Amino acid sequence: MNGAGKSSFIKLLLGLLPVAAGTAVIDGHDLTSAAARAGLAFLPERFLPPQHLTGREFLRLARRIYRAPRDSACEAQLLAALDLEAAVLERRVGALSKGMAQKLGLVAVLCSGRPLLVLDEPFSGLDPLARAALLAALSAHRASGGSLLYTTHALADVPRLAERLLLLHAGRVLFDGTPAALCAAMGCADLESAWLACLQGAVEA
Repeated sequence: MNGAGKSSFIKLLLGLLPVAAGTAVIDGHDLTSAAARAGLAFLPERFLPPQHLTGREFLRLARRIYRAPRDSACEAQLLAALDLEAAVLERRVGALSKGMAQKLGLVAVLCSGRPLLVLDEPFSGLDPLARAALLAALSAHRASGGSLLYTTHALADVPRLAERLLLLHAGRVLFDGTPAALCAAMGCADLESAWLACLQGAVEA
């Protein structure tokens, strides 16, 4: 749900918001340390790349930020899978639609070579074909040993991507476990029904 605290949680992990209490570590490093973010690539929900750059210049900038060599095969494969024409790379980012800019950001993150991908609502603004392509790319990233932390309102694909589910509501953790465990705890056959039952229980409590 909007306002649950998902984006704020990610901003805390990235050091973009101050931590009022408690501690957290990423790959064994305290989140206040730059080392905690050395192995991750991040894409925000409202992705606004530099408007004056062309798509190609943006990808070049992303490679410099991530200190990643150019992987032409990776970029070409993802551009095709996400139905983003190569000609888009020659256009100014400011002239692209929200969906096109989102896809460009996803290409940069997925070709970053970073083992941990942190994505805030990565499926937002994508058409069905692009959603399927992104789901396949993220599944392949996990299968190759990578990790994924992402927020979403779309629950249907969560069991395929997530080993662990954190359900937030009004800044509180209502559930922490596997998708299957949430379904079992709520006595529901599907994750969306289980989520609704858990949320309803919290509202009525």
